[in-house]
Amino acid sequence: MKGSKSSISSNVVVNVLVLSGSHFLYHLYVRIKLGKRFEGKVAIVTASTLGIGFSIAQRLGLEGAYVVISSRKQQNVDEAAGKLRAKGIEVLPIICHVSNAQQRKNLIDKTLQKYGKIDVVVSNAAVHPSVDPILQTQESILDKLWEINVKCTILLLKDASPHLKKGSSVVLISSLAAYNPPPTMAMYGVTKTAVLGLTKALASEMAPNTRVNCVVPGIVPTRFVALYTSNDATREEIERTTLIGRLGTAEEMAAATAFLASDDASYITGENLLVSGGMPSRL
Repeated sequence: MKGSKSSISSNVVVNVLVLSGSHFLYHLYVRIKLGKRFEGKVAIVTASTLGIGFSIAQRLGLEGAYVVISSRKQQNVDEAAGKLRAKGIEVLPIICHVSNAQQRKNLIDKTLQKYGKIDVVVSNAAVHPSVDPILQTQESILDKLWEINVKCTILLLKDASPHLKKGSSVVLISSLAAYNPPPTMAMYGVTKTAVLGLTKALASEMAPNTRVNCVVPGIVPTRFVALYTSNDATREEIERTTLIGRLGTAEEMAAATAFLASDDASYITGENLLVSGGMPSRL
């Protein structure tokens, strides 16, 4: 069906592609409510087909970004792309295992081939393959944690940085575990502590053209932390440690990420933004 133009107000003109009654009107309302901070901008979000990563891609897309999503599996990127397109988001799905140098290069190259620029990079990929104490963790697992959670962010930005335009933004994703690594996430937490330091170092190195900040999520009930949130007693215990009295949502992490990536945060760089509902945190 052909698109039509509908004037929502004197300041808002929306290109309307008729999808289906109330479903379309809801997403139209969401787009208008959120605004267009990323209109015409290109955003790469790694590990963005599920959980927090998907919510970040969705939020940026709803605010007008052309979103490049990635995952290790074709099925995952296809399914996520379908969900985003159903909400009117322009999306480029690409297979990318961040530890694979050729796939990282392909992620950057395909983005540039289609859009000609990169405005935002969100590095969200991480693994948590072991619950063992650090001194009992196999060397191969230690290497994997360091490679995916820290090293690959550096290598991705090494590939992307020559193409980041003036006024661009990088957002890294850390974790509350960075501040006090819990016994069952000890080495994971240590790698996320490194991400806090990496944020400071990269902010200095990539200034003044690119801002670099970090979102530090609290406990969000995704599959990544199902070990802690699927048990009612454990979940309630965690909720009691927050000042707000509940767990966070992926959408709240996405909102914080969108803020730091946007021009609303144009004078913020090198900062680690804790989004944890007031859970205790201290290095």
